[in-house]
Amino acid sequence: MAHPWPLFDLRLRTPRLELRVPADDDLLELAAIARAGLHDPDVHPFLVPWDELPSPAFERQFLLFWWRTRGSWSPGDWTLPLAAFLEGRPVGIQDLTARGFPQRRSVLTGSWLGRDVQGQGLGTEMRAAALALAFDGLGALEATSGYLIGNRASAGVSAKLGYVSNGTGIRRLADRGEPVLEQALRVTPETWRRDLVPVTIENLEPCLGLFGVRPQTPEESAGV
Repeated sequence: MAHPWPLFDLRLRTPRLELRVPADDDLLELAAIARAGLHDPDVHPFLVPWDELPSPAFERQFLLFWWRTRGSWSPGDWTLPLAAFLEGRPVGIQDLTARGFPQRRSVLTGSWLGRDVQGQGLGTEMRAAALALAFDGLGALEATSGYLIGNRASAGVSAKLGYVSNGTGIRRLADRGEPVLEQALRVTPETWRRDLVPVTIENLEPCLGLFGVRPQTPEESAGV
């Protein structure tokens, strides 16, 4: 039987990964991965250091973020965080965010991976899956991203997949106020290296109304 919230049935598959909306039990495993550390202590890859909060505030904020993305969903404005599963276990997160998607057809992507699986090309597969969903599945016209200067892993993934510079800007780390330089990036269906990673998408059609790609039926739109 199809799930009444069809995003739970959505699947993105790459050669090694399955990406899907995680259940609450999966969130506890993902929180443990993030709590164990995603980067060296002297490296700060995130503008907002969400992974450095003390416990139990960290775990509570982690869960609240996921529940908030579900509760605030609308076809115009949405955030879709997908868990990446390797051999059946969660190893990281790939998300897509859109504001005014039916009009703008633009998405923003972000991701993280557990340290024990970094450096194996999984970040490339995760981002390729997100771009396949955005461009082939939802008809997006662009995807944007960015990284703090010095984050070579993120820069490498972006370059391989066809992103081009969209300017640089000064940002400030949320907890310290220190200025950092961020490289903004943009990729379109024309520049995307779709041949790099094969991606299959399953059970997307029932979700299209939720993404604002088509009008929702009266039965679908109750309360959304």
